[in-house]
Amino acid sequence: MSPDNPPRVVFAVIPVGALDGAKSRLGAVLDAEERHDLALRLADATIRSAVATPGIAETLVITPDDTVRAVAMAAGARPVLQRSRGLNAGLREARAEALAGGATAMLILPTDLPRVSPAALGVLLETLGDGDGAGPLVALVPDRHGRGTNALLLAPPDVIDVCFGGDSHAAHAAAAADAGARFIDLGGPLTYDLDTPDDLLLDQTQTRETVGG
Repeated sequence: MSPDNPPRVVFAVIPVGALDGAKSRLGAVLDAEERHDLALRLADATIRSAVATPGIAETLVITPDDTVRAVAMAAGARPVLQRSRGLNAGLREARAEALAGGATAMLILPTDLPRVSPAALGVLLETLGDGDGAGPLVALVPDRHGRGTNALLLAPPDVIDVCFGGDSHAAHAAAAADAGARFIDLGGPLTYDLDTPDDLLLDQTQTRETVGG
C-alpha cells in the first residue's frame, strides 16, 4: 500500500432496536420470550462477528436498549445511545459518530442474519479494493427475495443517504447511480435473514441438512 493510497478506515455500524417486542413477525411461531432471546442471540453474534473481522477498525452499536448496550460492551464494541426514532435516523446518528472517529468507510449490518461470520464480512470488505484511490463505493448484499438490504458498505460513509425499508435494494442502487459511485451487488450467506416464519423454517431446514451432511 503506497503512502499516497492508504487503506480505508472501516467502521461497522450495527443498529439494534428495543428487544421488547422484537421480531413481532415471528409471533405466529415464537412467543414473546423466545423472540426476545432470538433477537438477543442474533445481535450478540453479529456484534462479535464484526469485532472479530480483520479490517474493521471499530464496531458501533446504535441502540436505545440497555441490555444491548451491555452486550455490545462485553463483545468489545462501542455502544451508542440512539436518541432519534427509526432505523434510518439511528443510522444517521451512527454515521456522524463514525465520521467523527475518522471512518472513511462504513459497513451497516442488521442483526437478523443467522449466517453472519468474519469470513462473510471479509468478502464484503474486499470490494473496497486498494484504498481511497478506488473511488466512492456502494456494495450491497440483498435479501433472498432481492428487495431488501441485508448488508451495506459505503465508502465514504456519506456517499449516499441510507434508505432502509420497503424496496431498499433498488433505492440504494439508484442512490449509488445518482452519486456516481461504483455499485457492487453481492450474494452469499448474508442473503439469508430471519424475519418471517418462512425464513425461520428455511434456516432450520438448511441447518439440519448441513449438520446431516
